[in-house]
Amino acid sequence: MLSASFKIIFVIEGAGMSIRALWVFTHEKGESVKVQFSRRYPTVEFRAKSFAGAQYVSVPEDSDIAQLLLTELGLADPDKPFIAARDDCCHQQRSPALELRVNSSGVKTLWPVLTIVQGGLILACLLLMEVPSDPRPPLPSLASVSQGLALLSSLQGFLSGTASKPSEPDVLVSRLETLPSVLMQVCPFGTPLDSLPQSGVLPAAMASGPGGAQKQPAWKTGVHRGKAVVSVALSEKVRSMQYGNQSKQDLWDVHGTVTCKCEVEGVLPNVTVTLTLPPNGSPLQDILVHPCVTSLDSSILTASSVEENDSSAFSGPYKFPFSPPLEPFRLCSYTSQVPVPPILGSYFLKSEDNLLRINVVLKLHESVRNSFEYCEAHLPFFNRNLMSHVDIKVTSGQLEVSKEKNLLIWFLGQKFPKSREVSLEGTINFSGHLAGPSDPMCIDLIAYIKLYFRVADFTLSGCCVDQHSVQVYSSTKPRIITTRELVSSEYYIWNATGDAPVSGPVIL
Repeated sequence: MLSASFKIIFVIEGAGMSIRALWVFTHEKGESVKVQFSRRYPTVEFRAKSFAGAQYVSVPEDSDIAQLLLTELGLADPDKPFIAARDDCCHQQRSPALELRVNSSGVKTLWPVLTIVQGGLILACLLLMEVPSDPRPPLPSLASVSQGLALLSSLQGFLSGTASKPSEPDVLVSRLETLPSVLMQVCPFGTPLDSLPQSGVLPAAMASGPGGAQKQPAWKTGVHRGKAVVSVALSEKVRSMQYGNQSKQDLWDVHGTVTCKCEVEGVLPNVTVTLTLPPNGSPLQDILVHPCVTSLDSSILTASSVEENDSSAFSGPYKFPFSPPLEPFRLCSYTSQVPVPPILGSYFLKSEDNLLRINVVLKLHESVRNSFEYCEAHLPFFNRNLMSHVDIKVTSGQLEVSKEKNLLIWFLGQKFPKSREVSLEGTINFSGHLAGPSDPMCIDLIAYIKLYFRVADFTLSGCCVDQHSVQVYSSTKPRIITTRELVSSEYYIWNATGDAPVSGPVIL
């Protein structure tokens, strides 16, 4: 059985090299050649066919490749040291990049075929060449040749052990069984990874054991090695359209996403993340999950925001068991119907010649955590001359005029006052000589405020991920990191005295 602590040394540098096929043969004196392993990459072969066009040469059967290699290496018939097709002086030797003639006329050839021979073990791979083959470029100019040889050398060290003491036959067989998993990790889809570990430990999950090796899925190109960490980030975005007009209905909605990054050992580790709501929380709706989720309660998927509220709707806990990919991914998304937006606002403008009188009131709802990472209100003005004079007072925060003289930025800071209410009032003179930016929608008194804010460790729906609820079934106990946040997105407050556009009951 292959030890889990066996080390592989990879020294491949650079990128851009792909292989069409890879073989492992064994050949002992007095015995016929045996194909121990072969792997072909259809996507790389398609690229080779597309580039070569009419000059494309397909890869023969493994047995034919074996005989062609033995002939080219001088191992097919040791009693005949000279073979004209191989040793004639008109054929330039370009070792270690061999040329295999796949027909008797020698018109159809495969090049370059890289080989490494150690005792009775032969490793070979056919490189993808996406450069003109006539005339053939010099080997030193092809970085893919050195990269291909480095790959073969690394695999040789894995299969054969040290150069002075090859592996025992049973060890070689065991390592050949794990070779598909190794290749999936270091050479997914025929292309070696850009940066491979200088020395890594073969994970225990890739080693064959009494129960056999665990099969690695094609979509997972490797396994994690190192400290085990599971990160779960819950982010809610709130959108709002507030008009301050009884004839127009204010709108808001909440959209949440759960993003995970699972650095845990094993080919297919199992992780379960649970979302919980407070006792009076509204059920999550429109839930969509990542394909790696292995099972799900059907009641989780039935709640929809287009249907009327149902008091009997499933309100959690929401459990998501899954086998994670290596890269960060979105585990699920949802919507939530909350009774009020986090910040209620009113905006009033009155025009007097080139003067605008402005009044703004913003109120933070009592259910929202009064601790912001940032909170800003932007008041742009269009289809007017640039600001010439600004006389505005704010009850909290700081006010700045943009360099372009067409935008007010109200920095509200990290906290609202105890009253949870702030206001802005004053006048703006637009008697500048230069015209400001235009907007076909914001004419006359049609204007808006756009809010930008982020509240850490808080969600409007009350949804959260408890560290203790994250379950990981792996050989090592991981560190669990959970975060949550509320972020504004398309959060508008329109001037109540203007004819603000209304698209319909749903925010676009």
